[in-house]
Amino acid sequence: MKIFHIALQSEWDDAKQTGSYTTSTRGRTLAEEGFIHASRADQVQGVRDAFYADVVEPLVLLVIDTERLTSPVVEESPAEGIDETFPHVYGPINADAVIEVQPL
Repeated sequence: MKIFHIALQSEWDDAKQTGSYTTSTRGRTLAEEGFIHASRADQVQGVRDAFYADVVEPLVLLVIDTERLTSPVVEESPAEGIDETFPHVYGPINADAVIEVQPL
């Protein structure tokens, strides 16, 4: 299965050097949040519009193969009262699980 994560180009470049990606979402680390926010394909544009619309730094879309991912993925609601679920990655994203990087 494929899941998606919007990343700053600079943070993805760092992850390629270290072998793992640990940014949860804009301005929050995996250590701070406890998981990395991800999306299904139909959710990417809504996430971009809601959280990244004002970002001027280059963005990329990480296409993640969950079969290659070494951290568990859990589908869950981002907040109480929201019915829609999102994939959350409970640990770092190993760089070799990212099978495609698309500029945004």
